[in-house]
This record gives sequence, C-alpha cells and structure tokens, in this order.
Amino acid sequence: MTTAGVILAGGFSRRMGQEKAQLPFGGQPMFARIAGILAPQVDHLALNANGDPSRFGPLAWPIIPDDEPDTGPLGGVLAGLIWAESLTPRPDYLLSVPVDTPFLPRDLVARLRAGSRGADGGVIIAASGDRDHPVVALWPVGLSERLAEWRSTAKSHGVRGFLSTTGFTVVDFPVAAGKPDPFLNVNTPEDFAAAERWLAEDVLLC
Repeated sequence: MTTAGVILAGGFSRRMGQEKAQLPFGGQPMFARIAGILAPQVDHLALNANGDPSRFGPLAWPIIPDDEPDTGPLGGVLAGLIWAESLTPRPDYLLSVPVDTPFLPRDLVARLRAGSRGADGGVIIAASGDRDHPVVALWPVGLSERLAEWRSTAKSHGVRGFLSTTGFTVVDFPVAAGKPDPFLNVNTPEDFAAAERWLAEDVLLC
C-alpha cells in the first residue's frame, strides 16, 4: 500500500496574523518541520499553498494551489487528490495534515493504517483526547471527482459535511501524560507560544 502526503497551507492565517507555514519553529520554518516528519512516512510529498510559490524557496517536492483560494481545507484536499491521481504508479491513499501541527506522530501513517483494519476502505481520520481531527486523514485516492461534485453543490464546505457522505473510520491517538497533544494546532500567537514551551522542554511525541 502506497501513500502520498500533502501539507495543507492554503489558508490566510488570519488569527495568527502572519503566514503559519513560515513561522520559525525549532530553527526552521513550520512547513519544513512538518515535511521532515512526513517525508519518511510517505512515498510522495507536496505542499498545498496559494500565492507566489517562490516564497518557499527551492523545494524537492511540488507546490500545488487550491482550485479556488480560501474555500477551506477541502480545497487543499481536492488539490492533493488530483495531484496524487496523476502520479505513476498511483498511490492508494493521500495523507493530509495541516501545516500548523508541529507535534505530529512520526508513525502517523502506520498507526492510521493499523487502526483502520477491518474498515470498509473509506476515509481514515485521527482523533486525540475528546475530539477528532478530520483534516489529519488518509483519503482513498480516486475521490477527487466525488469531492469536486460535492463542493460544487454543498452549501457549506466543511470537512465533516463531506465525510458524512462518504463514511469514515476514526483512529484514536492517546495523549500521554506530560506530552503535547500530537495534533495540537498553532492557530494563534498564544498557541504558538505554548508550542514553543513544549519544544523548549523537549517533550515531544516521537
């Protein structure tokens, strides 16, 4: 089973006040940290981002834009699925993760796959604590037409709305005592400060 990965960085980062993908974290931009976590886990990797791609400098992997900017994370998922479907050989799944989750598990793909055994082949999403994280997910490659059609008629482009039409499996990732939530989102300056404190204490999920 092969997997492509897409880092979702297509939003405007309004609550942060600056582009989250470029936030310096642990001596590198946030997007580079996420790429470093994902690259060993996937067969192909891409960055979903809008605007001038040159701001990311030279990369060893493609930058793919949304079909329509600012339509939520499903725009990036759709872009990722279309890209994954163009690869040869075509991967089985697309892993999507947001660019603002610096403590992603380094065995994320393996645990999502293992936790979904016996499922019906639908979307596989992560959960931790008392909430799920539908943007951290394995999407069967081949969903692009269905997703594009749904987005053309849906009143809301929320991820959960689409998942309700496809079926999905939830895989729980326990939060260990004294460690950060593996899917902690850095949405605001306060979140970023908290993440930096975790990093400074060297308390990471690996």
